[in-house]
Amino acid sequence: MLIKRKEFIQVGSLATASLMLPKFLKAFEGRPMVPAGNKVVVIVQLSGGNDGLNTIIPVRNDLYYKARPRLGIESTKALSITDEAGLHPSLTGFKELYDDGSLGIINSVGYPNPDRSHFRSMDIWQTASQSNEYLSSGWVGRYLDAQCKGCDKPTQAIEIDDVLSLSMKGEHMKGIAVKDPRRLYGTANEKFFRDVMKNHGGDTGEETVDYLYKTMSETLSSADYIFRQSKLHPTNAEYPKTELGNSLKTIASLIFSDINTKVYYVSLGSFDTHINQEFQQARLFTQLNDAVKAFTADMKTNGRFEDVLLFTFSEFGRRVSQNASGGTDHGTANNMFLVSGGLKQKGLINEMPDLNDLNEGDLKHKVDFKNVYATILKKWLSADDQQILHGKYEMMNFI
Repeated sequence: MLIKRKEFIQVGSLATASLMLPKFLKAFEGRPMVPAGNKVVVIVQLSGGNDGLNTIIPVRNDLYYKARPRLGIESTKALSITDEAGLHPSLTGFKELYDDGSLGIINSVGYPNPDRSHFRSMDIWQTASQSNEYLSSGWVGRYLDAQCKGCDKPTQAIEIDDVLSLSMKGEHMKGIAVKDPRRLYGTANEKFFRDVMKNHGGDTGEETVDYLYKTMSETLSSADYIFRQSKLHPTNAEYPKTELGNSLKTIASLIFSDINTKVYYVSLGSFDTHINQEFQQARLFTQLNDAVKAFTADMKTNGRFEDVLLFTFSEFGRRVSQNASGGTDHGTANNMFLVSGGLKQKGLINEMPDLNDLNEGDLKHKVDFKNVYATILKKWLSADDQQILHGKYEMMNFI
């Protein structure tokens, strides 16, 4: 069967929408693959550079209020977690997690020689590179490369999005980008695509066309599989009707299914609050809070909270001082949330940022983010952290 230009574009569009759904999914069809105690990581990317100082608020630090006379959050409004620190007022669900011992907070996380470009700093976080090093593979993708060389049952990673981020792209294997399993299933099962595959009898002799046929075949199989898994044990819990709420609901249903997925990735943004930060951050934190609250309650109800580790990160923090536009500009070090029933360290894991010791108005990083990655890879995912991160990093004790 010869493929026409219009059909070529349609086939290519499906391949793009599915974004390299990998052939190894075929290995799982019809087989429950999830062992008891299967550890899962859920990564929540706070895109745009979240302001960490207004997330974990140094409520007794006069330097904070001096630097932010209008933007500083009053101690009476912050959700108190210690004598020195409070959470943003919108993070009521995180306060509940803190109180029940399910929340860990790491302060002053960053890397040496920080970059204030959104794109470059995000690349550094997603590839786990040094600031002067440029890598084409992501740290989760390299985990996929390393965890199952040559085996017939590799684990996988799923990003709830239409486009696969760099973090999920390995040198040999890639994660899966799917925004909505039902939508992908519906697109993949349109009559046109089924007819193309039904009438495709073999090699066409054209490398690009053959590649598209092969990709589409794998996409049809993968779309069916992911959709079936998402409906196998659908969560009955109520989630907020927001994009993040829907994404975490999809992740929950997949966690409860037989799909052998170890890492899920989702984004929320934009936290690039140069202006009008008070309302923008509060709006985004309300979405984050409500979605994570529903997700963690769902995990607890279904007995999976001990096996699920959710963490947040942002590509950088903001400047200590507010700007003239009711916001903050690009900064450096930041905080990270860790949420799990399996934490060994809880609450404030390290000291609050030192506002007396700044680098030209910016926070100094005290914890390399690659230490966090290494700990999760080795202690949670039982992976070779040194191979994946191209070096040895300090183990932490939060898990």
